[in-house]
Amino acid sequence: GIEFIDSYVFNRVEHIRFNSTVGRYVGYTELGLKNAEAWNKGPQLGQEQGELERFCKRNAANAYRAILDKT
Repeated sequence: GIEFIDSYVFNRVEHIRFNSTVGRYVGYTELGLKNAEAWNKGPQLGQEQGELERFCKRNAANAYRAILDKT
């Protein structure tokens, strides 16, 4: 399957991540935890889920073929 990960990093510290397998945002710092809670209740969650459909699934076959061509 396809896994879409969108990480938010500042000063080399990952604060929050959307993971399509988990299906929601997960926070890794105090600020990240607060943002994850808010973003999971707001329009951001639907936008991330839309990216999986709009971009990832549409381009997966091309990316897979490119990887196979290099092996």
